Amino acid sequence: MEYRTLGRSDLKVSAIGFGCWEMGGSHYGSTDEAEVTRAVHRAIDLGVTLFDTAPVYGFGGSEEALGRALGTRRNEVVLVSKGGQTWDPVTTTRKADARYSELKRGLEDSLRRLGTDHLDLFLIHWPDPETPIEESARALAEMVDEGKTRYVGVCNHSAYELREMAKHAPIVTNQVGYNMFDRRWEKEMFPTARELGLNVMAYGPMAHGLLTGAFRRDQVFEPGDWRRSGVLFGQRLLGPNLAANLDVVDELRGLAERIGTTLPRLALAWVLRDPIVAVALSGCRTVAEVEENVRAVEVTIPFDVLARVDAALGKVVGRSDVIPARHRTPPALVSA
Repeated sequence: MEYRTLGRSDLKVSAIGFGCWEMGGSHYGSTDEAEVTRAVHRAIDLGVTLFDTAPVYGFGGSEEALGRALGTRRNEVVLVSKGGQTWDPVTTTRKADARYSELKRGLEDSLRRLGTDHLDLFLIHWPDPETPIEESARALAEMVDEGKTRYVGVCNHSAYELREMAKHAPIVTNQVGYNMFDRRWEKEMFPTARELGLNVMAYGPMAHGLLTGAFRRDQVFEPGDWRRSGVLFGQRLLGPNLAANLDVVDELRGLAERIGTTLPRLALAWVLRDPIVAVALSGCRTVAEVEENVRAVEVTIPFDVLARVDAALGKVVGRSDVIPARHRTPPALVSA
């Protein structure tokens, strides 16, 4: 396994992280908890140290399942969870809420579900334009002072929001969706993170299943699977565009075979090619997935293959250049 330092911290994290959205028991279809537990232990044995979950993954289910799976091995890992989103258990709708009180309460709930007295990293899950950044930052700073989390960071924050949060809280990372089919954050946020001394945690490195090579042209998702809409974080990559994008996937698979690897490993190695990315969060539910994905750190992508990857990605249908969700607008743009 390869290890990278997360921002200006002493957190050495495995370049391949274990993403726990899939183990929540909803949003990604059914889950076998016994197999997930075996996958967690196999990952630790293979050198994976970072495990990333959130309250809204299965509405508490992912945190509870991860806590049970880790058991006595909790102190062997870098445990990450999030806050700043509330949900309605009846409608299963979510809302950004990064108020001071909500962040502090949410952290206590996460610690209880995970069965631990502290996190290694706590993140604000999505920007909350209705709450002043200074208020959210105060909660983050207090969490560190109280020993409830070793470090703090954010997710899905724009370059402007990242810069503003860094003025008020000791953040070490910004977790964003990043993969071959989704490069929206590279243009402005990546340079800002470098300037601020932060690293990026990349979720969805295999485009939420599309780059695993397992999708069929007649793909049908289980009820409750968020991908049934055909939209992946604002990009219409599935549905009527799936067939065209699977042609791109087939081309990428051929490039992977050309350098003696597999498509999932190529996808992960591509995300990790930029040193600003500290960890690629691979959603896993089986031992086989873990054993496949950790080998991505062995893959070096030659420059000519990177060029061919870029050419193939030019054929993607349904891509969006707009970052997902609502964000604050910089004052200069408001007054323009």
